[in-house]
Amino acid sequence: MTTARPNIIVLHCHDLGRFLGCYGHPTVRTPNLDSFAADGIRFDRAFATAPQCSPSRASLFTGRWPHANGVMGLTHGDFAWDLHPGERHLGGLLREAGYRSVLLGVHHESLARPDTGLAARLGFDHVDTSQIMATPVADLACEHLSELAGGQPFYLQVGCFEPHRMGGARDQEGTKGFIGDHVEPDDELGIEIPPYLEDTEPARVEIAELQGAVAHMDQAVGRILGQLDRLGIADDTLVLFTTDHGLALPRAKCSLYDPGLEVAMIVRYPARGWLGGRVHTDLLSNVDVVPTLLELLGVDPDGELHGRSFLGLLDGGDYRPHEEIFGELTYHDYYDPRRCVRTGRHKLIANFSNAYAFMDPSQSWNRRCTPRVEPMAYHSPVELYDLAEDPHELTDLAAEPAHAATVEELLARLHTWMARTGDPLLDGAVTSPLHRRTRDRLVR
Repeated sequence: MTTARPNIIVLHCHDLGRFLGCYGHPTVRTPNLDSFAADGIRFDRAFATAPQCSPSRASLFTGRWPHANGVMGLTHGDFAWDLHPGERHLGGLLREAGYRSVLLGVHHESLARPDTGLAARLGFDHVDTSQIMATPVADLACEHLSELAGGQPFYLQVGCFEPHRMGGARDQEGTKGFIGDHVEPDDELGIEIPPYLEDTEPARVEIAELQGAVAHMDQAVGRILGQLDRLGIADDTLVLFTTDHGLALPRAKCSLYDPGLEVAMIVRYPARGWLGGRVHTDLLSNVDVVPTLLELLGVDPDGELHGRSFLGLLDGGDYRPHEEIFGELTYHDYYDPRRCVRTGRHKLIANFSNAYAFMDPSQSWNRRCTPRVEPMAYHSPVELYDLAEDPHELTDLAAEPAHAATVEELLARLHTWMARTGDPLLDGAVTSPLHRRTRDRLVR
């Protein structure tokens, strides 16, 4: 087994969940990522720490929970959440360890800044966020790979926007779809409606758009992977592909149900034997990625990490699996604090507000996809789902006496986690950067 330090590439996209052919979705055309999974290691039960963009990415790149690292909401515009001053980013940690560190495309894990400011804050040698769409980002990545190959080991972080919703001239009035002005809908292999949504004609139109955006993203990833082969560095490069959270559909993104938290996670590193199409079903969280990479490289994180390394799982050696994983939502479009604990069998969600049962990420006045449950219902304080009998989390069991012991056990686990990691929700309501900024204008 190699002991050399590999090049490291993290490829990530928006709002994908596990909507790929290799994850059992036959109508989604993703030949490049399917081939990558067949050649690497696929994780079938990997989850995000949060069902929205910035908090999840902040965990992915710091190894710490959103409520601990400071990013409890979106980082752009007036949302303005940011990493706490002492938080360390993977790009900076690897640069200090001797890596050439480059960020290209989507950045959404700390306060939006000019590229030079981002490089200084996060510790990158170079940042270029001038392009975020998949094709030009792939162009940038291929160009930088040509420059990076053959020198010191490098860390390359590449993010693309698709398949996030994006407005375009072809959108129907009152809707925001997935195709913008540059993607074509794709129903060549049929249409797969997620089982938590009603199968209607408007939903089929929208899912065709989504499938087209995913296929477009897959083509860009394929170009980047192909460049590794052309440069002769694929064997000595660790590539991790993932996404931030689930699909931008009702009851997925912005919810703590599995469709909101589930993520694709595929890893390949040929020189260490991380290949062959292995599939793992252990529970993983994206907060585990940083501890794993740092353990691989023998790098001291210089601070507390919340994730658990799964290096042993990748190496086929000893590994202590998670008994449960956790998820959280505090702010997205609005304040809707929720926390959850998920075991192999059950999901418990604790709700701290009187908001609707789940946020709707459709970004549209006229919604085309309809949930199979009443969307305008309000939170109950606690929800419980039996994932073996009810994998789509449609039947809440929390109020049933037969499940009272399970509710109490999972509430205790959730409380222990929140207390151990310093979750501010235990002390009361959390205010946003906008709240504080507007208050300061009132009182100055």
